[in-house]
Amino acid sequence: MEKGMIYIYTGDGRGKSPAALGRAVQAAIEGQSVVIIQFLKGKGLGDSEFLRRLEPEIKVFHFEKSDGNYEELSEEKKQEEIANIRNGIGFAKKVLTTGECDLLILDEFLGLVEKKIISVEELKAMLSCRAETSVILTGINLSDEICVLADEVSKIETVKFKVWE
Repeated sequence: MEKGMIYIYTGDGRGKSPAALGRAVQAAIEGQSVVIIQFLKGKGLGDSEFLRRLEPEIKVFHFEKSDGNYEELSEEKKQEEIANIRNGIGFAKKVLTTGECDLLILDEFLGLVEKKIISVEELKAMLSCRAETSVILTGINLSDEICVLADEVSKIETVKFKVWE
C-alpha cells in the first residue's frame, strides 16, 4: 500500500486556505472524497447552504465554538477552545486511521504546533497512520522539523496588496 502525499501551504501571504480549497475541488472533480478541518479560525467557514451542496464529496468541519480570533480570547476561553481543538485533532486522527477520505485538509494546523497545542512528535505520529490518504497542512510558520515531513511545500507570499475601492 502506497502512502498518501503530504503537502504544505505556508508563508505570510494571503491565499493558503483558498489554495487548499482549490485542491479540494480538484480532488472532488476527480471522484475523490475530501475532509477539511479548520483550526484557529473560530467557526471558520461555518454552516452554509453552499457548503452543504459540496457534500458528500467535500465535508468541512470545525470544532471551535468561539466566533472570535483565538489570539484575542481570554485565557479561560483559550483553554476551552484548546479542548475543542484537541477534539478536532482526535477526529483528524480517526479520519486518517480509518482512511475515511482520499484527501484530508488541516487548515491552519501549523499554528497549532506554533502555539504548542500539538507537538511535532504528535503530528508525526498522526501523519504516520495516514495509509493512502493525502494530507494538506496550512499555516504561516513552518519549522524545518515539519518541513522535512512534506513531499511538497508551497510558500505563498504577498508581493502587493491593495484594497479595492
